[in-house]
Amino acid sequence: MKDFNNRLLKCIKQAFPSGIKTSIWLIKLTLPVSFAVLLLDYFGLLVMMAEHTSPVFKLIGLPGVAALVLITSIFTNIYSVVAVLTTLALPVRDGTILAVMCLISHGFLIETAILKKTGSSATRMLLLRLISSFIIGAILNFILPGTPSDGSYFYQSQSDSLSQAIFMWLPQIGGTLLKIVILVNGLLIAQRCLEEFGILKYLTKPLSPFMRLMGLPKESSFLWIIGNTIGLAYGSAIMLQKVDEGQLNKKECDLLNHHLSISHSQLEDPLLFLSLGYSIPILIIPRVLFAILIVWLKRFENQIKIRFKAKLD
Repeated sequence: MKDFNNRLLKCIKQAFPSGIKTSIWLIKLTLPVSFAVLLLDYFGLLVMMAEHTSPVFKLIGLPGVAALVLITSIFTNIYSVVAVLTTLALPVRDGTILAVMCLISHGFLIETAILKKTGSSATRMLLLRLISSFIIGAILNFILPGTPSDGSYFYQSQSDSLSQAIFMWLPQIGGTLLKIVILVNGLLIAQRCLEEFGILKYLTKPLSPFMRLMGLPKESSFLWIIGNTIGLAYGSAIMLQKVDEGQLNKKECDLLNHHLSISHSQLEDPLLFLSLGYSIPILIIPRVLFAILIVWLKRFENQIKIRFKAKLD
């Protein structure tokens, strides 16, 4: 028991400095993004944006201002998305659909580079993620209870002055930043514990049948766990190392990337939306199911290519 406590304390000591550093970096990113959205909203620029983008997003039951959230997601990360959604105060139904879309289409600059280096086409990954996010958004709009948005967006604040708007914004962003600090440090401590006590290694063998069900090679079990627990960005070093060691060939890596491009970071990212009251199962399950479908479609495509090549030969 004493040894367990010592190892647990070691994990906390190792994770805490990194957690604080990461939290500060994320706060520096999230705070200005959220404040910028506040200004856009206060001066009516979000309404103008909504008027131009509402026809597209109305098709999937979202107001036009959803474009701002999705663009923020594509070029930054989920933390920034949470900050923007906190400021916009969209209805839970709209926010949930948009959150699922952003969980697929986010961090394109970094994550696409990772997917490319581990064996996939950058262009294909970009298009796959963007198109998939709209398809899943449309499906959720069809099946989720409630009334879809009519495409309009109305200014949410009841303040008459900018100072009053800021005063109303401060408690919202304060709560979001506090949750970021707690979640980031908690997740990093959990990651250290998984590594320290070797839990990840014991999870790979039982996952082999599940890998076959998903259309993935059993050798990808460990990388699948990494991608679904700490994500592509945080897990990139581990993923690249395994690829460089030759544990997976190019085709196997490409299949795994097709899955992870849609379904990854199932631990951290969905939890960030808890502060907004979104349903965790809805944030997770549709992405997993759609990722499985995409992998089997990719396998079918590979078989067609093999047969076509054989006929040519």
